[in-house]
Order: sequence, then structure tokens, then C-alpha cells
Amino acid sequence: MYSETFQQLQLIVTYCIEKFKLITPNEITKGRPLKISKEDALVFALYMHRSTRATKKSVYDDFRDALGCSYKTLVVAINRAGMLALRLLFKIMRLGRKDAHLLKYTDATDIPVCLAKNATKHKTMKGLAGWGYSGKGFYFGLKMTMTRDNSGRMLGLKFTAPNKNDRDIFREINRGIDGIIVADAGYVSKQLERDMYVEGRRFLLIKPYKTMKRLAEAWQLELYNRRFRIEFDFRSLKLFHGLVSSMPRSVDGYISNYLLALTSFVLR
Repeated sequence: MYSETFQQLQLIVTYCIEKFKLITPNEITKGRPLKISKEDALVFALYMHRSTRATKKSVYDDFRDALGCSYKTLVVAINRAGMLALRLLFKIMRLGRKDAHLLKYTDATDIPVCLAKNATKHKTMKGLAGWGYSGKGFYFGLKMTMTRDNSGRMLGLKFTAPNKNDRDIFREINRGIDGIIVADAGYVSKQLERDMYVEGRRFLLIKPYKTMKRLAEAWQLELYNRRFRIEFDFRSLKLFHGLVSSMPRSVDGYISNYLLALTSFVLR
């Protein structure tokens, strides 16, 4: 089963690299030959995020004989593959904006970097992570804000500290996106609605607080009710693509894990 998954990922990665020209000829010939090529490193990384292999050590054990290198070499290669994943995500999101559905959704989710009880001892992400609050309670980590269209295309993405203003993030990731953008009550702001409005091109629809005396029409309620789709995306990223992890031992490892999990998700 794993060999079949790996072969499928090889075909997908090869196609994407050729289509988007992610690796230039100069990058291939520059410096000493890598023990694990950038292309293969991305395949190994996606294999980890697609399969039941939760750790790099598990991947190494699966391919130890074929790799012919040390475990440390594989870890470095997979962490390095995060930059290739970033290029691919950028290309996919830009391409997605051209063919995007009129209807878009923006929301944020918590990305813990460790258990809350271990936060005072956590050092790796100390300079980037912070305390935040979600529906599950307080957490120590980052906040991920994402925009996707009604067809499931990822169009905008940003990682920030949890205390970063949601409305400022909203402006940043949706600056170049047109259509009807739907958001939850956490983004309620008349100023934000005015800032984002572009006549004939962009309209912001924010779900009002329950305490707000405002009547919503049937079509508005229907659009609000479709917000569960982006929440399902967050759930899938965390449960099936390994977005949330406390395993990395470096900042590069954490960032690479996030980028690779997102790449695994968009290529599903």
C-alpha cells in the first residue's frame, strides 16, 4: 500500500515541478549533488503527511535500504523541501484565483505548538508563538487564517501570533481577491466592510452577533451556513495531514511541517 502511495506522489510531484517550473536548471547543477534530490525530498515529505507515518523516523524505517543515507540526512532534506512546498502553494493559490468561484470564505484556526501545560518549558517556537484562545480553550502556538472559495480552492493564507488583529489579517490576505467574501462574527466591523468594498468587484458579508438587532435575508443565511466547509478543511488538515505537531526540534522544522501539510492537503 505504501509503495503505491509513494509512486502516485512521485507522479504528482514530477508533474507539478515541470508544470510550474519550480526547480531551475541552475539549482540542479549548483553545488555538490544532494544525497536526496529536492524532488524526492518533497515526495518523502508528502508521503509522511498522506500516510499513517506520523514521524520522519517512520518514513526512514520504511525506506532505509533504498535511501542509503543517515536518518539526519533525510530530516534535513524534508525540512528543506518546505521551501519547494512554499513555491508550489504560491503557484497553486495564484492559479486558483483566476478560476475561483464567486463565493469565498475566510476564517482562522488555532495551531498549538505544544500542550498548554508544557508552554513555559517550550523554547523552539518561543519567539514566534504566543498565548491564544479558541473554542477549545487557551493554547500556546500560532494562528492560521485562510481564504478558500466555494469549490475548495485555497486562495489566501497567513500564519501569525494569536494576538494579531483578525481584521488586519483579513485585509492582508484578501487584498487581491474579488467576489463575495463571507466571514464569521469575529470580523464584525463597519470600517472593515467599507475598506474591503469595491463596487462591482468585491463585497464583504459578515455574520452578525446574536445580540445584534439585524435581520438577515434567506440568501444571506444560506451563505453563512456554508461556512462549515472551511471548518471541515481545518479539521482535515489537522486530523489527516498532520498540520498540528509538537515533534519538530527547530523553527525550520515547524514551518516546514506546516507548509508540507498544506501542500499535501491541496494536492489531495
